[in-house]
Amino acid sequence: MLNKNTYLWTVCLLFIGLMGISANITPYLKIGGIPVTLQLLLAILAGGMLGSKLGMITMHLYVLIGLAGAPIFAEFKGGIDASLNSTFGFVLSFILVAYITGKVIERQEVPTFLTYMFASLLGLLTNYMIGTNYMYAAFQLWTEAPEGFNYRLIWSWILLYLPLDILVAVLSASILFHLRKAPLFKNLLTNA
Repeated sequence: MLNKNTYLWTVCLLFIGLMGISANITPYLKIGGIPVTLQLLLAILAGGMLGSKLGMITMHLYVLIGLAGAPIFAEFKGGIDASLNSTFGFVLSFILVAYITGKVIERQEVPTFLTYMFASLLGLLTNYMIGTNYMYAAFQLWTEAPEGFNYRLIWSWILLYLPLDILVAVLSASILFHLRKAPLFKNLLTNA
């Protein structure tokens, strides 16, 4: 039997690996220049399953490993120059997505489906706020912005993803709700 720390770190490493895989499941599918990935789903699940602190640490390690050069970001990118990509804010947001999702769920002794749904939607909102504002700053400061570019335009681009991302949030909440009684899930939460 694995000791508690080994068990938790193994699950954290599993989530880091799954983030890298999910970033590249659809490397050639883009909407408006933004790759479509399953990372938001996994960031929400990390926070919900590992708890706020461990979920945040796991997502932080994912970002650091990618910045160190491992090709685990979308389109198999890695390295410090990935931070110059206009979509890098969405990657950074996963740290807070996991933390906030986990924190909302931890506040309830017995979380309901509505708790998981609220936590997932709050994670989605966090992802949009950080990612979109980073993208806006990138276009203003170091990436060539398209003609007629403004803050309203960038939000209209991002809101094209909202229906799909709401489905991701609902799926995340459903997975977390159904896994809440699973032995692995209970063990993670009691050990986190």
